[in-house]
This record gives sequence, C-alpha cells and structure tokens, in this order.
Amino acid sequence: MPNNQFKRGELYSFITGKASTAIARRLQKKFNTAALNLTIEQWSVLYHLWKQDGISQQELCNATFRDKPSITRLVDNLEKLDLVKRIASKEDRRINMIFLTPRAQQLQDQSMGLATETLNEALKTVPEEQIEICKSVLQIVYDNLK
Repeated sequence: MPNNQFKRGELYSFITGKASTAIARRLQKKFNTAALNLTIEQWSVLYHLWKQDGISQQELCNATFRDKPSITRLVDNLEKLDLVKRIASKEDRRINMIFLTPRAQQLQDQSMGLATETLNEALKTVPEEQIEICKSVLQIVYDNLK
C-alpha cells in the first residue's frame, strides 16, 4: 500500500507546486507594485548570481532546474534589461560566463527584502517545528527522485 494519505489528485496538485505557485504569484505582485520590471523567473537567475557571480549558463541550468533553451532566453532578456552580461570563458570560449551588472546589484536588497517579506507572510501561522518537518520531507522526496 502506498505511503500517502492524500487523495491522488490532491497529492499531485500539492507536489507539483500549489504552494510554490501561490508564493510566486504574491512575489510577482510585489515586484510589479514596486515597479521592479522583473519576472520571478528572471529573479531566480539573479538570485543564483547574487550567491555566486560569474558562473556558466550550464551552472545556472543546474541551479535553477531549467533547461538550456530556457536559461538562454532568460539570460537574453536579462541582457536586454542591462542586468547581466555574457563573457566568454578564458579557458573555453564556447562557454559563456554570466556576470551581474551594477544595475542588477542595485536590485538585490530591494528584491530580496520583498522575497523575505513574502515568505514570512506565507509561513506566519506555521509553527517552526512543522516548517522543519516539511523541509525534511520535501528533501526526502527530492532525494528519492533525483
């Protein structure tokens, strides 16, 4: 017997991101209200570059769980917004390294503040011990499927 207490449709809906979608929608609304001119997908790329600037497009694919065409499109759009720049790798010119521009660095504090605010709103009535259990369970699910 399977180890789940959800009805089949509820389980798939939950695991495929019902909560994640709600958080993303709220954060996008906050970005729009703040006139950041940034999508959640673009922000997720910037987030990983704020953690480590100057990584390859392949590393961005791995970090964001997106495929190469998606990352290429996102980086193209971020370049048009003057938020990132591509620089050919010195070791292998076939590889593009992605760097933040000063304009992107200026967005970090404000956008991270809005993300923190959104996450705090999402978790405000969830007891700390339940958050830890949830993180643990989702990590197990991820590990089982990777």
